[in-house]
Amino acid sequence: MQTARELLEREGPDALSMRRLGAQLGIRASSIYEHLRDKQALEAALISVGFEEQAELFTDAVHRADDPIASLVRAYRDFAHRQPNLYRLMTERPLRRDLLVPGVEEAAAMPLLDATGGDLERARAIWAFAHGMVILELNQRFALHADLDTTWRKGIEAFSTAP
Repeated sequence: MQTARELLEREGPDALSMRRLGAQLGIRASSIYEHLRDKQALEAALISVGFEEQAELFTDAVHRADDPIASLVRAYRDFAHRQPNLYRLMTERPLRRDLLVPGVEEAAAMPLLDATGGDLERARAIWAFAHGMVILELNQRFALHADLDTTWRKGIEAFSTAP
């Protein structure tokens, strides 16, 4: 998994293949099938690890903060910027939930749900804001001199002060 993750971060989601992974490991691609049945299983394993990391980061962010939403959104942004290709793999394609480690997606979402007092729709709106901002940043879609820190702050303030 570590080698697959390094390949993913170095070359992006489209570079992930059993053949490329086998070459990186110095083994035949067919040997990987003893552990993972196909590329979708490989991607799901990486996504599961990402959700596990998010769950830990987001839980820490919420539990140590005066403003849990602001802290969690900052942790979300940081997670995506530190590993943009894992983030893209986790968010840009249909999610095969049936291949994930059971409960990992829910564990990653729970801190945001806790921060909103259990308001599922508000949690979804905050996640949509954070994801939209992150993916626009990663794809360099904002104007060169845009003050993104201020944009993030204003978005967070809007959600932090909302009922």
